[in-house]
Amino acid sequence: MRRKTGTKLPAPYLKRVSLMADQLVDKTGYPYDLPWLQDREFELDFTTPVTIIVGENGTGKSTLIEAIAAHSGYDEAGGSKDHAAVDHRKAIDKSGALLKEVLRVSWLPKVTTGWFFKAETFFSVARYLDEVASPFADFLSASHGEGFIRLFEERMAGQGIYFMDEPESALSPQRQLELLRILNNIQERANSQVIMATHSPILMALPNARLLEITQSGISETSYRNTQHFKLYQAFTSDPEDFIEDALRDDGLKEYLRLRRQE
Repeated sequence: MRRKTGTKLPAPYLKRVSLMADQLVDKTGYPYDLPWLQDREFELDFTTPVTIIVGENGTGKSTLIEAIAAHSGYDEAGGSKDHAAVDHRKAIDKSGALLKEVLRVSWLPKVTTGWFFKAETFFSVARYLDEVASPFADFLSASHGEGFIRLFEERMAGQGIYFMDEPESALSPQRQLELLRILNNIQERANSQVIMATHSPILMALPNARLLEITQSGISETSYRNTQHFKLYQAFTSDPEDFIEDALRDDGLKEYLRLRRQE
């Protein structure tokens, strides 16, 4: 009898990530010293098909994506579950995948088929697919932006879970709108789950997605209008000349944004 695949249950399939505090004992340095891991009762619920994680560099948003992807069976360099495009044996950097041993994940149902997209390793993964003659290869013939969008369209068409780390890196604003439409379709149909880290206010504005912001105080739900990313772009578009003038002065931009928040 052929085994049935897939599920009729709507996304999200990954329901919760929580910390096993006892496994964190005696572990020091990155990635164990991230602020949101200092809460020994840390847990994060996923309540919508698309979850968007934002935060400044160094807050651990990409690390969190890597950790959850590793728990789901993906290599830290990204790609699908059936290959490892990058050899990590001589790497000296530490990956968020190390957090796999201190985090517990809860599924209903467990749907781990999908893709882990990382902008910084896209070239290596795409080159690997060329070398092994994958039928889904040749993402490098066009521009990076076109290759990114083609990858998203092809790999995110089926039911599954998809991890995305800064997918806007090679996308123009117009291309970001194309990705936004893909994500909106997933959000509305609830036939897949996406967990994405981004700096793009355009992607943050996805309707009905849950937006989480990582700061030095931890992780909290927010709206795209309340993120520093949106406020920065808003300040630029409202008065570009003054914005740039302040930005070019030492500490000028910080003071400019502080005054804008008080208006």
